[in-house]
Amino acid sequence: MFIMSTSITIDAYSPVDAHQPRKQHYADHYRCWPAPLFCVVTTVIQICLFAYYCIDSSDSDLDSLVESPLIYRGDKRLQVWRFITYGALHAGWPHLVFNVLVQLLVGLPLEMVHGSARVACLYLAGVVAGSLGTSVFDAEVYLVGASGGVYALLAAHLANVLVNYSSMQFGVMRLIGISFVAAADMGFAVYDYYTGSRSGLPVSYIAHMTGALAGLSLGLVVLKRFQEKPNKDHLLWWVSLGTFTACAVFAVTFNLLHPFPYQGIGEAWLL
Repeated sequence: MFIMSTSITIDAYSPVDAHQPRKQHYADHYRCWPAPLFCVVTTVIQICLFAYYCIDSSDSDLDSLVESPLIYRGDKRLQVWRFITYGALHAGWPHLVFNVLVQLLVGLPLEMVHGSARVACLYLAGVVAGSLGTSVFDAEVYLVGASGGVYALLAAHLANVLVNYSSMQFGVMRLIGISFVAAADMGFAVYDYYTGSRSGLPVSYIAHMTGALAGLSLGLVVLKRFQEKPNKDHLLWWVSLGTFTACAVFAVTFNLLHPFPYQGIGEAWLL
């Protein structure tokens, strides 16, 4: 019995199994089945809601959204679904097209490797983090747009490079590319925050930043690791989880203690 079990163990690593090579590179893990549907379905929902609220509306795109039960409004924060449903709304074609293109370009590659469940977790966490961050620092606003989720996916790519760098080809180029896209859009967001030049409306850079923080910290927790380094990864996992949990608990507690931040009409911001 001992000899038989020993021979099986040896055979598992012998040249006989050379026709079934191990996946040594990150690119080897891309797959089309199960189909990466989360980003596609999310995009379809956003397009349908845009058509419902904005196309052929007699009001401006934003005016048609103000009374929507889905938009995030600081004066209605007790309607907790608004913390996530605002991400399905967009004010104007440029706003919609930019967000859906970026979420498809950065989301589908992640889904093909890590699966729809993990990507959905990151995206939705980014959307909620965007509204929670705004509720803490800029309570008197309305929010529309999916940039919190989009930035979570961008930051998740950074987390992906950090945990799988050793198995990636052109890992540095991935890091530079994602950093460039995120930094460029963040620069525009900060600029528009002070000028309101894009569509005449300010852009919530706080929601961008908190969405990115959620994507980075939670990405280090939920994304697959293909070449683990036990000691280093274990510490990084706990630090990341602790950071995300601490920020989430603080934001939720703040909202529970301040359920009615103001009674006036908020200012509309794009996201």
